Amino acid sequence: MASALMDQLLADIKTAMKAQDGETVMALRTLNAAIKDQTVNAGVEVTDEAVVAVVSKAIKQRADAIEQFAVAGRQDLVDKEQKQVDLYRKYQPKQLDRAEIEVLVRECIAASGAASKKEMGKVMPLLMPKVKGRADGKLVNQVVLSLLP
Repeated sequence: MASALMDQLLADIKTAMKAQDGETVMALRTLNAAIKDQTVNAGVEVTDEAVVAVVSKAIKQRADAIEQFAVAGRQDLVDKEQKQVDLYRKYQPKQLDRAEIEVLVRECIAASGAASKKEMGKVMPLLMPKVKGRADGKLVNQVVLSLLP
């Protein structure tokens, strides 16, 4: 396999199995199955970029579930989902903070010549490749809207 992240995931599954940590094994196997579904089963090579994309999607799904469980008052399920999110973050690149995103947004606004919120469509195609997998899309969207007049 051409993915160091995938190799790390498989090694972590083995470690969790040896430690008899059933919850971690289940979470990591779920992630492994999602990665295989998006790559091997789709006829695509397993790369770090593909793994990061699947991990980001899994984290976003769990974050949405956490919100729903919190509204429903199910703290036990919130804790379970949060543990999975924390576990999955290990397979993501370092996330950009708001200040780092603002710097990139300002560069893209200058490069695109966007002068208002209506021209946000000029900024996003330049910005998204720079932040893909390294920042939450909602946060990026908020920063762009806050910096455009």
